[in-house]
Amino acid sequence: MSWQTGLTGFLAGLLISVITSPVGVSGAVFLLPVQLSVLHVPNPAVTATNLLFNVVSGPGALARYRHNGQLTGALTRLLIAGTVPGVILGAIIRVFAIPGPQIFRLVAAAVLLPLGLWLCTRTLRADACDRPPLSRRVILGLSPITGTVGGIYGIGGGSILGPILAGRGIPRTRIAPAALASTLLTSIVGAATYGILALTSSGDIAPHWILGLLCGAGGLIGGYLGARLQPYLPEKALQLLLGVLATILAILYLIQGSRGR
Repeated sequence: MSWQTGLTGFLAGLLISVITSPVGVSGAVFLLPVQLSVLHVPNPAVTATNLLFNVVSGPGALARYRHNGQLTGALTRLLIAGTVPGVILGAIIRVFAIPGPQIFRLVAAAVLLPLGLWLCTRTLRADACDRPPLSRRVILGLSPITGTVGGIYGIGGGSILGPILAGRGIPRTRIAPAALASTLLTSIVGAATYGILALTSSGDIAPHWILGLLCGAGGLIGGYLGARLQPYLPEKALQLLLGVLATILAILYLIQGSRGR
């Protein structure tokens, strides 16, 4: 890996995390397109490298939530119980069922498009929600599914469940620490699963360790800066920017995937 690639990865992780952390969106969602289309990390190692980014960049914010006593809730345990098995299944599916770039772009579009539309809709309408919160049984049923998708895409499971829970009226003060804890743990398990699969299978499967660590270091600094700058940043404008960007990326990946590029 050249120093230019490493520097680009570090700066990408830093800048993306500065923008996404105040909004409550995982930087890994937007780092993966950078790895895929700018840094040209091969498939399926791009997913494992994205999980490694989560492992390095996540502990800073998680330590703050722990200090504030926000990691003791039942929601945290509920998400972890479901997403951890899901991410292992997702890694196996990614390696053996969809290792190539064409179908993975379609998977990326399937993750980015709903996220982009949700961010845009959330920005343009009131945040109030009159629908009842999801039950424990429903959350436990959804978490393995989101964990599987997160293992395939490379973002863990909490980042996908967060918007679903927010849309059903659960306060963000409960969602954010639970989703982050779930994302961190599933990313550790997911990255380890890819490492084990690389020992037993051929191909570029294991994380690109140096690049993932550099991106994660940038994300760690960027997440801290984003949290510090949150009171001074235009949250609604950032949400709309990320929503539009995710939607555009999804459309581009749909076009590229359908054309076999």
